[in-house]
Amino acid sequence: MSKRLFGTDGVRGLANRELTPELAFQIGQAAGRWIKSKGVTSRIVMGRDTRRSGPMLGAALASGFCSEGVDVVALGVVPTGCVSYCAMRGEYGMGAVISASHNPAPDNGIKLIGHDGRKLVEDAERWIEADLGNSTSDRPTGPLVGHLSNDDSDRAAYEEWLVSLVPEGLAGLAVAMDCGHGAAFSIAPRIFEALGAEIKLVGAAPDGTNINAEGGATKPETVEKLTLESGCDIGVAFDGDADRAVFSDDQGRLINGDRTMAIWCAHWRHHGGFEPPLVVGTVMTNSGFERYMVREGVTVERTDVGDKYVSARLRQKNGRIGGEQSGHIIFSDLLPTGDGLVTALQVCRVLKREGRRACDFFGDYESWPQILVNMNVASKEGWSDRPLVKEAIAQAENDLLGTGRLNVRPSGTQSMIRIMVEATDADLRDQVAESIVAAMMKDLDGEVYSRVDLTYALGD
Repeated sequence: MSKRLFGTDGVRGLANRELTPELAFQIGQAAGRWIKSKGVTSRIVMGRDTRRSGPMLGAALASGFCSEGVDVVALGVVPTGCVSYCAMRGEYGMGAVISASHNPAPDNGIKLIGHDGRKLVEDAERWIEADLGNSTSDRPTGPLVGHLSNDDSDRAAYEEWLVSLVPEGLAGLAVAMDCGHGAAFSIAPRIFEALGAEIKLVGAAPDGTNINAEGGATKPETVEKLTLESGCDIGVAFDGDADRAVFSDDQGRLINGDRTMAIWCAHWRHHGGFEPPLVVGTVMTNSGFERYMVREGVTVERTDVGDKYVSARLRQKNGRIGGEQSGHIIFSDLLPTGDGLVTALQVCRVLKREGRRACDFFGDYESWPQILVNMNVASKEGWSDRPLVKEAIAQAENDLLGTGRLNVRPSGTQSMIRIMVEATDADLRDQVAESIVAAMMKDLDGEVYSRVDLTYALGD
């Protein structure tokens, strides 16, 4: 584990090596003490995804909470959005999710959610980190020990709420669905079928080791192929904890987060109820999307990459929708965190209301050619002050003036620099990107780790 325990999305690591039951127990204890110190309800709600290590880590985490006198209600395998919903609507001081999201099956993670349904604020995470491993001399005993229980009523309430989001129903809509053998494997098809949709399902047979392995939101090729071959109206793929969703149109083309937001924003801009007319994206959001939104009378706000930044800007601007190309979309008047099932239902509802096929939306706007180059470097220290890099970036910004956009940023977790270039012309885009790559190779001892054409793909 790194010195700082909590990353941008909780604690993650190789289960039973880095993220051990002992550590999970200590996190539960420290988080329990934080709950007690704040005087919030001494009761938490907990869910997990389908990883084999989930029950082990969940039991350890729950034991830590209970040892501090905090009751734990375990929901079993549920999407992250379900825990957020329950924490916000129920009498809970916190929510906890055992999941490593889109990471491979051997990994796992713990993310903590506040009683308002939002990811726990950084100050609280720092408090828990600082208190980790401290012993409690006066532990509760007898009836004061926390109680671990299972309760299906909260999960049922969440499912009823999801169904209520689409009053028109989805009868007549054929949906190809890839649950990635993750947390949505049972609940997602059940909700869509309750709304009258016809489902063509894959990725719904988790065995503890196949989560994210054969498809899901980070491998959209699976749902693209399924949608095309099955003749469905639209396809949807969820990631491991189902807090994000990406789509395929009926021609097998990816609908990423930008296009997802475009579909929703344009519809509700035309049909009322979209106030303020504002959408929050990130520095990676495609400028073709932004130009389209401006034409539709919608303001685009940009933040740093990360759903916590999107969420913060939505609160600041009282916005209703924001998200990332990866399919992590927040509908803030419904939930304060991303929920792939909510996203899927919102998109399918628009299709139902408009009577249009998913492929029809591709003509609404053209994405600008966009590329992301990830560079491994010897050191990120002072990278932006190196003379060749500084000169290349200045020249790139001049070359792109009025016809494109550049964003160069260090990775928050790796010795890597990310170079995003977009332009109205693909050749100019590639020329600019390669000039910066060449400078980093010389000045930073850099090496290209990956090149991803993001024009119609997923951002990070």
